[in-house]
Amino acid sequence: MGWLGPEEWQAVALSLKVSFWATLVGLPIGIFTAYALARWRFPGKQVVNGLVHLPLILPPVVTGYLLLLTFGTTGPVGGVLEKVGIVFAFRWTGAALAAGVMAFPLMVRAIRLSIEAVDPKLEEAAATLGASRAWVFVTVTLPLILPGVLAGAILAFAKAMGEFGATITFVSNIPGQTQTLPSAVYAFLQVPGGEGPAMRLVIVSVVIALGALLLSEVVARRAAARVAGG
Repeated sequence: MGWLGPEEWQAVALSLKVSFWATLVGLPIGIFTAYALARWRFPGKQVVNGLVHLPLILPPVVTGYLLLLTFGTTGPVGGVLEKVGIVFAFRWTGAALAAGVMAFPLMVRAIRLSIEAVDPKLEEAAATLGASRAWVFVTVTLPLILPGVLAGAILAFAKAMGEFGATITFVSNIPGQTQTLPSAVYAFLQVPGGEGPAMRLVIVSVVIALGALLLSEVVARRAAARVAGG
């Protein structure tokens, strides 16, 4: 299998899969949440803002335990979902959920800052021409905030790739099923002779994280230049 062994490749592939779905599913929710926090006034707005950023404040293990209580097979949400064949606990889907929850605040923050930088008068002008709120968002707001959306998505992906505490608490560390890259590093360090595989995975993790950050900068700058030129 080349530089990485089969078990190491498996962990990397699972991490990419988990991070991809965590970002993809979380992106539309993140855009909606960021827009609501940036533009709307509603009761409990500060509470919602606090809940969105709570994963950044709580220890990841606590977040994972709360996910287990909520989405476990005996939890209020997990029990209902299990009846229709949807199970998160101790599955890769649960790892994606945990990674998505932990990455969500970073995504929302990046998108919200982009929305707040858009002049509301541009949206109001489109609305006065008879466009609906949804159409104004699609044709005016979304193109202008595209750099922030792309940057937020890439940063969320990188954060999901590195998620460990909430994931291992919620879905454990099962090779081939829930063992992501950080969990594999932890597992290798617990056995004699595991330093080599662990170091290789650390290098892969650093390369992916730096690549994501650089890509975030490049994509955001190109999108901003395209918007400014358009």
